[in-house]
This record gives sequence, structure tokens and C-alpha cells, in this order.
Amino acid sequence: MTLSQTLIARAAQVRVSRAARSSKVSGAAMALIAVVLAALPFLVFSTVTDTLVNLFVLIALASMWNLLAGFGGLVSVGQQAYIGIGAYSVIALADQGVQPYLAVPLGALTCALFAVPTSWLAFRLRGDYFAVGTWVIAEVYRLLVVRIDGVGGGSGKGLAGMSGIDQTLRGALTYWIALALALATIGGCYLLLRGRLGLSLMAVRDEETAAGSAGIDVTRAKRLVYLISAAGCGAAGGVITVSSLSVNPDSIFSVQWSAYMIFIVVIGGIGYIEGPLLGALVFFGLQQVLADHGSWYLVLLGAVGIATALWLPGGLWGLVRDRTGLSLFPVGYHVRDGGGDVASR
Repeated sequence: MTLSQTLIARAAQVRVSRAARSSKVSGAAMALIAVVLAALPFLVFSTVTDTLVNLFVLIALASMWNLLAGFGGLVSVGQQAYIGIGAYSVIALADQGVQPYLAVPLGALTCALFAVPTSWLAFRLRGDYFAVGTWVIAEVYRLLVVRIDGVGGGSGKGLAGMSGIDQTLRGALTYWIALALALATIGGCYLLLRGRLGLSLMAVRDEETAAGSAGIDVTRAKRLVYLISAAGCGAAGGVITVSSLSVNPDSIFSVQWSAYMIFIVVIGGIGYIEGPLLGALVFFGLQQVLADHGSWYLVLLGAVGIATALWLPGGLWGLVRDRTGLSLFPVGYHVRDGGGDVASR
């Protein structure tokens, strides 16, 4: 057999797929976990589901920040602007007679609309200036809301339209919409990153100039991911509102939300879809165990964040990926030659 015939025969044995065998098994396991989580209101006390609502909100927020910074290269410290806008949109729509749970996706749409003119301003900044600029924009939105008496001004406002719902049913509905938000943000990131926009984003993140010279519309890709992230954070703000039944401008527009997102993504693994999920679980566990320890809780969080940044630049999931090769949400390509994987991209 000649060399060319050998190469042709070898190429015929090569198969390219978007998922490894382990990914398919883990996908089935995660689907089963999602079904179990959906059934929890029928299996456990409401105190458990009420606590899990906070976890789902953290997963959604961290996934949106990871999409923005980890895949789009846009490091924002002002995503709390859209959490606040989403929360107040639910308040305003409920005052107009819209059912609060239906107002949550409408609040996400409102945030996407607000993000359009905001992006024109924010994208004039680069690097550190962009990060600081987004925080300033969030503060401007907070100051504007404080001056609107119709939504309670500086003292905040309660959520209308929930008094007629049974408390047990209300808790279950809030849990389900929070779970749906977490699943939608993870699944949405996965589907987006497997498409052309995902490839464009990662090219822009790695080298913006080279991506532009290759024909990628850099500004369009950035703006799209910024709008998607804004909508996701707005939906999370709406869930926070229907869970707490009220909103306060100082807390909902607090930069602490961005600090939570950044911490979760850093310890979980920036640039991995799995990173926010693992990081949120770790952060949530630390909250539950150490929240009653006052300042020591904050000290430990800071120590964990610093240690991860220094010794695990890829985060916890980066460590798992290096050791096992496992990918729950593969967005690259797997090349199989005969019986096994020979390369992953």
C-alpha cells in the first residue's frame, strides 16, 4: 500500500463529533438531576426549596458574568445595574396588573432594551476603564431609581399581586421559576457557544485585532453577548423580587452582586460553562456553614479567592478538566481515530 493510500485509509477511520462519550453519560445524569430538582417541592419542606432559590439565582448570575467576561472578554463590575432594572421592572409591571411571575421574563426583556443604549456608552471604554465605567453606570441607574417616587424612591417598595396566592403554592412557583432560570442560563450559554457566535466570541476574547482581520464583526459580537448577559441578570433580579416580595435600591443595586459573580467564576473556573455551576455550589456551601461567623466568613472567602487565583488559575473545574479530561458541556470538537479520542479542541 502506498503512502497516499495509507493516509486515505487512516482519514476514513477518523470521526469528528461535538461530544465525547463521557459527556453523553454526564448529560443524561444532569437531566436526571434536573428532574429530581423539579420534584423537590413535593418531597421536602419549603425551607429547603426557599434556600435553593438563592443557589439558583447565584448560578444564573455567575453564568451570565462568565459568558460576558470568560467568553466575551468583557470584564464588567456593573452587572448589578440590570439586576436592579429587572427587579424594578417586575415591581412596575405588577403595579400595572401584570402577574408577577409573568413579569419576570418581561423584566429580562426590559433589561435587554436598556442595555442597547448603555452598550453604546460602555463600549467606548477599554480594559480597566470598561470595568470601572460599568460600575459607574450602575450607580447612575441607582440614583435615577431613587428619585422615582412611583417605585418607592430611596426606601424601596413591596411587590403587588402576590397576596391572593397560597403561601405554599407561591413558594413552589418561586422555586420552579428560579430553577428554570438556572437551567436556561446554563443551557443557553451551551447552545450559544456551540454556534457561530460562540466561536466569534472566543476569537474576540483571545485576540480582538486578529478576530476583526479574520472578518468577525467584533462590535456586534460584543453587543449581543452584553445584551444576553443583561437579560439574564434582569431575570435574576426579577426572581429575587418575587422571592423577597419587596425591593430596596441600595441592596438590589449593590456592587456586592458583582463581587459574588466574580468570586464564584474565579473559584469555579472562568471560561468553562461548568465553572459557575461548581463555583456557586462551593460559595453557597461556604455561605451556609460560615455566615454566622461574622467577619471571619468574609476573611475565609477572601483567602479562598486569593488562593484560587494564585495556585489554580483555571479554577476548580480547570483542575478537574486537567486531571480527568471531563467536559460536561463540550463546545469544541473531539476527534476519534478507531477506538478512542486522540484530540480535543
